Amino acid sequence: MSFSQNFVWGVASAAFQIEGSARGDGCGPSIWDTFASAPGRVRNGDDGSVACDHVGHLDEDVSLIGALGVGAYRFSISWPRVLPEGSGRINAAGLDFYERLVDRLLEQGVQPWVTLFHWDMPEATFERGGWLTRRTVDAFEELTRVVVNRLGDRVRHWMPFNEPQVVFGLGHSVGEHAPGLKLAPAHVVRCVHHGLLAHGRAVEVIRGETRVAPVVGCANYGEVYFPATERDEDIEAARRETMSVRSGDMWCFNNTWFGDPMVLGRYPDDGLALFGKHLPDQYEVDLETIHQPLDFYGVNIYQGRCVRAGDDGAEVLRHPPGIAETSFGWPIVPEVLRWGPRFLHERYGRPVIITENGCAMPDWVHSDGEVHDHTRIDFLTRYLGGLERAAQDGADIAGYFHWSIMDNFEWAEGYRMRFGLVHVDYETLERTPKQSYHWYKNVVRGNGRASSVNVERKYVDAAEAPAKS
Repeated sequence: MSFSQNFVWGVASAAFQIEGSARGDGCGPSIWDTFASAPGRVRNGDDGSVACDHVGHLDEDVSLIGALGVGAYRFSISWPRVLPEGSGRINAAGLDFYERLVDRLLEQGVQPWVTLFHWDMPEATFERGGWLTRRTVDAFEELTRVVVNRLGDRVRHWMPFNEPQVVFGLGHSVGEHAPGLKLAPAHVVRCVHHGLLAHGRAVEVIRGETRVAPVVGCANYGEVYFPATERDEDIEAARRETMSVRSGDMWCFNNTWFGDPMVLGRYPDDGLALFGKHLPDQYEVDLETIHQPLDFYGVNIYQGRCVRAGDDGAEVLRHPPGIAETSFGWPIVPEVLRWGPRFLHERYGRPVIITENGCAMPDWVHSDGEVHDHTRIDFLTRYLGGLERAAQDGADIAGYFHWSIMDNFEWAEGYRMRFGLVHVDYETLERTPKQSYHWYKNVVRGNGRASSVNVERKYVDAAEAPAKS
């Protein structure tokens, strides 16, 4: 297994999930602080006040990233750490932290890939209307300008928004994520439109004000349907389902209502038939701003469904009984990394980067002091094999970011789900690289060729592994 010579290997994280949101450095409260403080919202009453204390373990964490040999680290900016009230007053300590992070990464030879919004809207911004109001578009443009003015001489790679499908689907439609709203479709459509407009405005600022030539893309969520066979009719059924907009509470979980405006400058016809009546007057004018040139199409892919062509359209098949699942209950279907990126590349004509992929597994530190997460290694071997098939099928596959570098606060699931290559003891904050960490290091070193190695082997000598904290 191998990829192109300029393929980007990376790891990813998000600010609220690892940094810790303690107020000591002037960070303001976010909607996730408020959400987690409400009884029953987050499993076990967990919150992000400490998380992995990445702020206090910056040097150690960057050393772990550097020792992997990856060329890129995708992280997000905490909006309330930079602008505690959402706009106006700048928290110098917050910007200083991100400047130190960028500088440490560059010293390690790792390129920073910055996501400007990974869900932690300032509580003050939400109280002024959140994504229901266009004022938030202005506030997001302000955040972008503040961050670009500080980091735009060193950071080249940018993504304005992480998984808008999840922000508006789980956060504004079904209420399972912050801010916990259950809005009618008309209001959700307005929120989504404002989010897309904020994305476009941010791209304009990045392209206009960075001091190094920027590389800009998106980081959308990918809902993937894959074909039951290689028959042309099954492939077409899977492509059509992957690119469809549906009604219902989870209607936000689609590719095209978000990707088409960004890349093609229009909303998809099937989505307009369902939701076009809820769009603001003269939304076509906003589409001119939303439709900005993107250098890559970033997509987070974790799961999918199998389909075949039927007499009345696509038939979605049930997963086989007893199919292997992650701790989240997500079936293990490596086919999603073959077909999802291929379909997206065909539609949008941009290099595709997997901005997140990984699995939650029940990891722990064994009695020998190691974390033997062979199931994660097998998972990644299979999924990277699917991604290689996408490239062989002709899709331009430009990179892969593993989610995540370390175990972290997994939103409404609290600390129960472990996605990391590095185990975190949440009581002591000790970091322990898992076997998958050493395996992934070999994958990166071999540009994918090491991903078929036996999962029982010792991946590195003890002297080669980074020391534990």
